Amino acid sequence: MLDTKRSRPLLAVEDLRVSFFHLEGEVRAVDGIRYTVERGSVMGIVGESGSGKSVQAYSILGLVPPPGRVTGGRITFEGRDVLSFSPEERAHFRGGEAAMVFQNPMTSLNPLYPVGSQLVEALRAHERGLSRREARERAAGMLARVGLQNPERRMEQYPHQFSGGMRQRVMIAMALICSPRLLIADEPTTALDVTIQAQILELLRDLQRETGMGILFITHNLGVVAELCDQVSVMYAGKIVEQGGVDDIFYAPAHPYTLGLLRSMPRLDGGNQGRLVPIPGTPADPLHRPAGCPFSPRCGACRPVCRRQPPPTVELGNGHRAACWLCAEERGGGGLG
Repeated sequence: MLDTKRSRPLLAVEDLRVSFFHLEGEVRAVDGIRYTVERGSVMGIVGESGSGKSVQAYSILGLVPPPGRVTGGRITFEGRDVLSFSPEERAHFRGGEAAMVFQNPMTSLNPLYPVGSQLVEALRAHERGLSRREARERAAGMLARVGLQNPERRMEQYPHQFSGGMRQRVMIAMALICSPRLLIADEPTTALDVTIQAQILELLRDLQRETGMGILFITHNLGVVAELCDQVSVMYAGKIVEQGGVDDIFYAPAHPYTLGLLRSMPRLDGGNQGRLVPIPGTPADPLHRPAGCPFSPRCGACRPVCRRQPPPTVELGNGHRAACWLCAEERGGGGLG
C-alpha cells in the first residue's frame, strides 16, 4: 500500500501572500510564492535584504509580527493545513515538529538563565512526562552532539560566556532538542567569521544526514547555498523569480537577477577576472512596485513588455523555472503563469 505520508512533501507552500498594513498603504512582503521541502533535503531561499525571504519563513511558524498577516495561500506540513492550526496545535508544531534557528543567538537566548536550563525548559515544554534529570541528560547529550566540549560544564554557563559560534551551536541544539522533522535556519551564519561559518554549515549538513530532517535555509549568500542546498528559490520583491536545483542555479541561471547575484559574488576560479559586478539601482520600493516585472528598473535586458506586464513563469526542464519575459521569448512566447 502506498504510504501517502511519505509520498507527499514534508512542507508545501502554495501561493503564499503576506502583507503589512501601514497608514501609507499595504506592503506585500510575500506575493504569491510556492515551493516544497522534501524529507532529507535542503531548500535554500536566497535574495537581498527586504526580498521577503524571512517573512515567508516566519509565516510557517505563525511568527509574522503585527501589523503583518497572512492574506492568502496555503502552507501544509505532511498534508496538514498549518494556517488552520488551533493555538494548541501550533504550540506543539512550533518546536516539536518544526523548529527555527535565528540569525542572532543573543536575541534568542535569555541572558538571565544558564543555557542548560533553557534547553531543559524547551524539552519539557514538549515532553510533559519527562523528569528534570532525564531532560538534563538529553540536553547535555545534544550539546555534545553539536560539537561543544565539556557539555556538563557548559550547561551551567550563561550565554555571554560563549563565543558567537558556540552560541549558534547552542541555538541549533535548542532547535533540535525535540527532534523536529523540519529545521528553518534564518541566516544562521551571517554574524560569524568564515572559519566558524564553515563549521556551522558542516554541522548542519552532518545533522541533516544523520536525522533525515528537511531544512529550509534562508540566506543572501550564494556561496553558502552552494555548500549546503539541494534546491534553490531566488526571491526578489516578495516573489520567487527563479527556482531549481543548485546546479541549475549556478551553471545555467536564467533570470537576470540570479545572474546579477552570481556576478556580485567572489569566485575562486577567476571567472569574473577578480572583479565584482554590483547589481545597479536599488531594490523595489515595497509601497510602489512596478506594474510589470519587479526587477525591470534594474535589469539591463529590460524590454517594454517587462515594464507593462508581470512575467510568466517558464518551465525550463527538470524543475528549473524562471519568471522572466526573456525566457518566455526564448521558449517561443510560451509560459506558465
